[in-house]
Parts: sequence; structure tokens; C-alpha cells
Amino acid sequence: MIERRPYESLGGANHGWLDAKHHFSFAGYADPARMNWGALRVWNDDTIAPGTGFPPHPHADMEIITYVREGAITHQDNLGSRGRTEAGDVQVMSAGSGIRHSEYNLEPGVTRIFQIWIFPDSRGGQPSWGAKPFPKGDRSGQFVALASGMQGDEDALPIRADARVSGATLKAGETAEYRLGAGRYGYLVPATGRVDVNGVELQARDGAAIRDEDVIRLTAIEDAELVLVDVAG
Repeated sequence: MIERRPYESLGGANHGWLDAKHHFSFAGYADPARMNWGALRVWNDDTIAPGTGFPPHPHADMEIITYVREGAITHQDNLGSRGRTEAGDVQVMSAGSGIRHSEYNLEPGVTRIFQIWIFPDSRGGQPSWGAKPFPKGDRSGQFVALASGMQGDEDALPIRADARVSGATLKAGETAEYRLGAGRYGYLVPATGRVDVNGVELQARDGAAIRDEDVIRLTAIEDAELVLVDVAG
């Protein structure tokens, strides 16, 4: 089962400094049919104006993965962590028992991110933050784990959930496969480009909610940059 969710159908709001699109219910957007997808709770497609961002605010009991598509995001938190994550790279914050952080676009141009929230396997725990570069060349023609709590993904940023966030880049005509497996929920978004996913065509920034598909076969109709989340039900 693959349900295409066109970009135009997403919820969202334009606050001037922030143009946000929501794949799932979030803030002022509420849709009972789009509350979560398995353990995946939030997928926000955010465009942040230069010199603006999210002032300090709290989180708890959530794994928050930020995939930077353009520009860079600068994080700071009450644990003393501070870092700048640029396009193509990933940061992870395990909110645990509670953390307070800010995220700002300190760049001269806009920053575009996917922010992904996944329910952790258990509540509480010491909060943490980390970031890592993931060169796009390493993802050429294949999926690479970017953030994961699954076995065998030691090179990925760790998260406290039975979940994996993967990225791939495909040239037009290239094909890649991902084995989802029984009982798993997948959610795929092309950051750029067009792809065919098991016979379903996706445009850039569309979502695809995937379930009961043992193997996901993706063929690029045009050059594409892809992000895929694999979570438990």
C-alpha cells in the first residue's frame, strides 16, 4: 500500500519568517487522518528566512531529526551544545526527560529543512544532541542510514527508537531498492526531483505513506534527492 500525499495537500502556515508545510497534524493544522504513521509523528518542510529562527523552547520524549536541504541551521541548548549543520548534513536531538533549545538561520540566504519527529521506544533518559556530515556522493545510487536505532547502522547518528532515517541520491534512470519488511511503516519524500515508487509517481516534496510493501523499488524519472523513514507500527 502506497498512499501519495501531494505537496499541495499538506497543511501548514506562512508566518513570514517561516513558511512551514506539515505532512502530519502539527500546531494549527489538525487532520485526524494524518496524526502519525506508525512511530513517525511529525515531518515538517520548513523554509526559514535569513537571520530568523526558533527561539528557545522545550521538548521531551521525542527523537528529533533535522535534515538540512539548503543553507544551514545553528543549534544551541541548555546542555551547552552548540553546532551548525549545513546542507546535506543531519542533526539529531534526543529530548529525553527534557531539553530546551533554539534553532536559527544565521546564513545570508534562506535555510530549508525537513524536521522529523519519531516517538522513542521509552520515555525519559538523559537528553542529548549530535550532528554529522553525510556527503551526497556516498549516497549515490543507494540508501545510506543517516540516523538510526537499528542494528547494523553504526555509522548513523544514534536515536532511541526502532527506526531508521535514510537518504539517497539518484540520477535520472537510476534505480535503488529498500527492504521495508513486514509490519513496518515507511514514509518517503523526494527533497528534489521526481521518482517512481512501486508504480506510484512522486513529485518533489510529495509524501508517500508506505505499508505492507516488502521491497520498495525507486526509479528516478529525473535527478532526485530522497529521504526515507522506516519505523515500527
